Amino acid sequence: MIDLRYVKKLIEMLDGSTVDSIEISSDKGMKLRISKSPQQRAAMTVAPAAPAPVAVAAPVLPAAPAARPAEEGGTAAPKAEAPKAAALEIKSPMVGTFYSAPEPGAKPYISVGDRVSKGQIVCIIEAMKIMNELESEFDGVVREVNVTDAHPVEYGQVLFRIDPTG
Repeated sequence: MIDLRYVKKLIEMLDGSTVDSIEISSDKGMKLRISKSPQQRAAMTVAPAAPAPVAVAAPVLPAAPAARPAEEGGTAAPKAEAPKAAALEIKSPMVGTFYSAPEPGAKPYISVGDRVSKGQIVCIIEAMKIMNELESEFDGVVREVNVTDAHPVEYGQVLFRIDPTG
């Protein structure tokens, strides 16, 4: 995922300099090339990156059957735990460092019990010195925060679970 503000800043810097082109490569295989030359006017080419995160609803499990008395001994079997309501997951779209707030010591973007709206910023993931704001893809109430501030996250790692009915 590329921060468009970063790309715009690079273009502005390139326009104001005598440098004709710039190419940036990451060790993850992503390349960014910006050029002023007309023959290379495909100004920006980006190697295919990891696919965007997809919100997946957890399946709703059927209710457990009522406990029946055991045939021998006459004691009831232990009750099964009630299934949790389906929760939508917000997953990390990239490898990076997770930040729950815009700056150290600031209030986190979201906490357990908070209501989130589609498009609301829920965290920042820093990758290659670029701060990427992650937005919620749906409305609901935060039920779980599964990562610790300033810790690394992997691609596809579940960051938050949101209850859409909450």
